[in-house]
Formats: sequence, C-alpha cells, structure tokens
Amino acid sequence: MEKKINAFCDDALGKMDATALAAAIASKKVSVDEVTAAAIARAEKVNPSLGAIVLRTYDDAKNTARLKTNGIFYGVPTFVKDNDFIKGLPTQKGAIAYKSKIAKSNSKYVNQFFSTGVNCLGKSTLPEFGFICSTENENLQVTRNPWNIDYTTGGSSSGSAALVASGVVPIATANDGAGSTRIPASCCGLVGLKPTRNRLYYMQGTETLPVNIAYQGVLTRSVRDTAAFYAAAEQFHHHKKLPAIGHVQTPLNRKLRIAYFDNLPEGKQGHMDEDTFRVQLENAKLLESLGHSVEPIKVPLDVEEMTKYYLTYYGFLAYMSINFGRLSQGAKVDKSLVLDPFTLGLADYFSNRKLKLIGNLRTLVNAAKRTEAELQQKYDVIMTAVTSKRTPEIGYFSPLLSYEEMAWRGSDLAAFLPLFNISGSPAISLPLGVASNDMPVGVQFVAPYGQDKLLLELALQLEQANPWKLICD
Repeated sequence: MEKKINAFCDDALGKMDATALAAAIASKKVSVDEVTAAAIARAEKVNPSLGAIVLRTYDDAKNTARLKTNGIFYGVPTFVKDNDFIKGLPTQKGAIAYKSKIAKSNSKYVNQFFSTGVNCLGKSTLPEFGFICSTENENLQVTRNPWNIDYTTGGSSSGSAALVASGVVPIATANDGAGSTRIPASCCGLVGLKPTRNRLYYMQGTETLPVNIAYQGVLTRSVRDTAAFYAAAEQFHHHKKLPAIGHVQTPLNRKLRIAYFDNLPEGKQGHMDEDTFRVQLENAKLLESLGHSVEPIKVPLDVEEMTKYYLTYYGFLAYMSINFGRLSQGAKVDKSLVLDPFTLGLADYFSNRKLKLIGNLRTLVNAAKRTEAELQQKYDVIMTAVTSKRTPEIGYFSPLLSYEEMAWRGSDLAAFLPLFNISGSPAISLPLGVASNDMPVGVQFVAPYGQDKLLLELALQLEQANPWKLICD
C-alpha cells in the first residue's frame, strides 16, 4: 500500500499556492469553475485514505457567483474546520454527543476569512471539541497524515492540515488553544501562525472566557500565502490597539538577537528526541549564517508545574462543554452518548480542582508575563521546538487511552506551546526540518506581543534560505 498520499496533478490547480492560483484566476489562465472542479476531484480521490472531510458543500461551491470578486484569494478553494459556524450548516465539533444546530449566520471569523474571496468546499475534521492532539475517533473518522498515512496529522486542526499538505486546497482554516494550528503545521510540513491575541476575530463562544486562549488562523504551504491572508484579514477588521501588519512581501533585512531552548533532561516533560533537537541546532546554525546572534538558554519555566495549571483551565473548558453546552458551545451535549475518556477526564480533573481555577489562572498569566518580559529584555525572537518529539504514529493518541496517559502524552508533545496561548504573543511554526523517518519537523518562532509582522519577515527570510519540500517535490 502506498503510504504517501499526493493529490497534486496536472490540472487547473497544478502545484500553485493560493497566491499563484489567485493570480492565475485573475489573469484568466484558469477559471474559478475549473479550479473548483479540480479541487473537488482531488478531495474525492484522496479523502478515502486521509479521512479529512466532515461535510461536503460541493454544490454551493459550484455557485461561484456568490464569491467576493475583490478578495485577494478570489476563487481559491478551501475548507473550514468544523468548530466554526457557517450559515445553513451544522457544526459537529468532532463530538458524537454534541447535538449541533444549523447555524443561522456565519461566525465573525468565517466572515473575515470569506472576505478574502475563498470558495468553501466543506468542513474539515477535528478531535472531540479539539482537546486532543490527533483525530482518531473510530466512531467518526481517523485523520491520517498525507506524508505517511501511518502517522497522525497532529491536532486539533487535523483535517485542514491533511487537505492542504496533500494538495487538495492551498489554504484552510485552523485554530489554536494549546498548539492546534502549530502542531498540525509541524506534523504536515506547513506554515501555521498563531497570531497575537485580538489580531483576528475570536472563535465564536470564547469571547467571555476569563483568559481567551483560542486563536483563529490558517494553514498554508507558503509564507507568502499566510502573509497575504493576514493583510486581507486586516482590511476586513483591524484591532486598533495592535500595530498593523500590512502586506509583508519582503524578507527580514536586519539582524536579530535570538534565543533557543536547550534540551531538558531525558524523562522530563518536554525532553526533545534526537531528531527534534537536531533540527533546532541546524536552524540555529542557519540563523547564524544569516547574520543573527543566536544563543541557547535553559527552558525558563517549570514545564510540568505549568502544565498542571493549564490542564485545570483546559478541564474548565471541557467541564463547560459537557455540562453547559448550550452556553459554551451553542447547543446541548447529550451525556447519554459516548464521550472520549480524555474529555471526561479533563472535566473530572477540573471538578476536583474547582476552587483552584482562579489561583491557577493568575499564576499562569503572571508566569507568562514575567517570562516574556525577562526574555524580551535580551532577545528579539525565541526559537523552540513545536513538538518535543517527532510526529507520532496513529494510535499514540488513541481516544481509548486513559485520561492520565493521554494528558501526559499531549502535555509532553506540546510542552512549549501553551505558554504563548496564555501570554497572547504571536508564534509561528515553519517546516524547517526532516526527521530520520522522513516526516516533516516544525520549528517555532515567538515574537513580542503585536509583532506578527516581524515573524512573517523572518519566516520569508528562512523560507528563502532553506526552501522546504512539498509532497509533490
């Protein structure tokens, strides 16, 4: 059986990214109808192997007259992660027990995303409520990595990552509560930016959280696509307290002070395996060759202690999802139906620590602020691993595992990610390495609050210096 699933072919999409495809449509080299038909054909060819699509809206996609013709990505096919609301469609959120309603309107973020002119072909998969690092629910779908179907795409933006990496579409939505954009970007060889808090519209239903850790975004195959999206999104909505990004089109042209995390001792949560740490060292050398000052530093937090506090908050979200679904999710959760042990375990973890929630949150926020302030006194950018280990195989995050085992595995893999969900600073995953098993390895770069533009400029510089491979290469 072929392990690599490649949808790229000699059709109207070719090997083009979203920027090139939009230009081809604008110049009438290809039509929107041709592009739409090609993307649908690709989706139907590879989805039986990838399990990335929840809902098809092909008939609507063929009605191209409804598209915003002035959008930067006019006519470019896409998918929306199935925890966002699209008018007239259900939103399952990866949960059998979630009794979805038909959305009466698009969410604010979906409107922002659609303002770019994209053409939505349907909705993509995620694990139950997005709480796990992989989509492996046998009762719904197992989403597999197109680089090798024995491996996970990561999560929770699993389906979007599989569809973009395999070549079905060049861009799809993602969101990130503890790495859910950055992890699949790393696992699938994509670009994934978690923007500064308030940069984009929030995920619907998260506006009232005591600390909003859920960030909207996109997954792409090129930095220029991500940069073009943020430029267009900013035209639709710009938070006035944040510096504008503009359309970043040129690589960084100044030297930075960059620190990267040294490895933790073996057996500690967040200890990087040989492949992951090697990729960090390779990129430290690359950065030095580009003129940057690069320095290894000790991990500035007690990762395991911070994880306990973060799981309390994550457990609060699970508890609210299960018991107050109508308030937190917009529809009721039927507790008589099956819920994953991890979701239930998270809720129980919070239930036993309810009185510690406020204190834990205060500790998390203060630790994030203090750590960032200390780092930013000396450095412009921080580099870390995205995942502490190379991409796991399917089964490593089986929802049938106990809560305790799943919590350890997820927290270990994503050890360097949640801090920046708490702090609100922008963080980007770039596919700058390859593991010994030929799977992509992402590297994370973090900039100070509001400095998304700096990350995109650095990303363009690194992409130019070390172009990454696509599945079709």
